[in-house]
Amino acid sequence: MTTIEPATASPPRRSFADNLRGWLPKLVLAPSFAVILLFVYGFILWTVYLSFTNSRILPVYKLVGFDAYVRLWSQPNWYMAMKNLAIFGVLYIGICISIGLGLAILMDQRIRAEGILRPIFLYPMALSFVVTGTAWKWFLNPGLGIENTMHNLGWESFKFDWLVNPDMAIYTVVIAGVWQASGFVMAMFLAGLRGIDGEIIKAAQIDGAPLTKIYRRIIIPMLRPVFLSAFIVLAHMAIKSYDLVIALTGGGPGNATELPSTFMYSYTFTRSQMAVGSASAVMMLMGITAIIVPYLYSELREKR
Repeated sequence: MTTIEPATASPPRRSFADNLRGWLPKLVLAPSFAVILLFVYGFILWTVYLSFTNSRILPVYKLVGFDAYVRLWSQPNWYMAMKNLAIFGVLYIGICISIGLGLAILMDQRIRAEGILRPIFLYPMALSFVVTGTAWKWFLNPGLGIENTMHNLGWESFKFDWLVNPDMAIYTVVIAGVWQASGFVMAMFLAGLRGIDGEIIKAAQIDGAPLTKIYRRIIIPMLRPVFLSAFIVLAHMAIKSYDLVIALTGGGPGNATELPSTFMYSYTFTRSQMAVGSASAVMMLMGITAIIVPYLYSELREKR
C-alpha cells in the first residue's frame, strides 16, 4: 500500500514590484558608492603608489623604493612642519577641550540666556576655515586690526605683531582655530552632560557633596567617551589643516607656520616634487590612522 506524501507549501513568488523595492535603494546608492570608491580610496592607493616612485612634475610609474621618504625626512622644511604641527595640535586640542568643557558646564546650569548663547558659540563652526583665516588676518594685522585700533585710541605703546613675527606666528593659527572649534566641542560636552542621569547628581547633593566636587569626582569622569571623541575630531582637524593656514598666514612669514598639509601642497604643485609630496601625504594618512584605528577598536571592543 503506497502512502501519499503531503504536499509542502512552496514559498510565494515575489512580484516584480517587490524585487524592485528591494533593489531600488542599492541601485540609487551604487553610483555614489562607486564615486567614493574611485575618488577617495582609489586616489589614496594611487598616492601611496606614487610615493614609491621618482615622480616630479608628472607621474612616473617606475618603482624606486623608499627614495621619496628618504628625501622627505632630509628636508628642513618637513621638520619645521612637524614641529609646528606639534605646537598647533597640542595647544589647539587642549584649549578647545578646556574652553568647550567650561562653556558646556556653564550652559548646563540652565541659565536664562542659554537659547541665545548656544547659537552664538556654535556660529563660528558654520563658517569655512577660509573665512575664519581671512577675518583673523584682518584682526591681527598690525596696520589694520587690534594694534592699529589701540593706537588710534591713544595707547601708543600697545604692540601685537604676532602675525608678522616668525616666533609667534604659529600661535595666531592656534587663536583662529580655537575660536572656530570651541563652540563645536561645547556642543559635544553639553550633549554628554544632558545625557547623565540626574538621580546620580541628586544622590550626591543629598549626601552633602558641593557642586564643584560633584563635577570633579562624578560628572567629568563620566564624560570620558566625549573627551575621547573630541580628541579624535580635533586631532583629525589639526593634522589636515590647510585652508586656515593659507588664508591666515600663507605658511609664513618665511616657513614659520608651515604644516604638513601646506608642505605637501607646495612640494607637489609648486616645487614639482610629486613623489616627495605624495610621501608627506602618506605620512599624514598614517598619523590620522594611528589616531582613528585605536579609537574604533576600543569602541567595537566595548560593544562586544
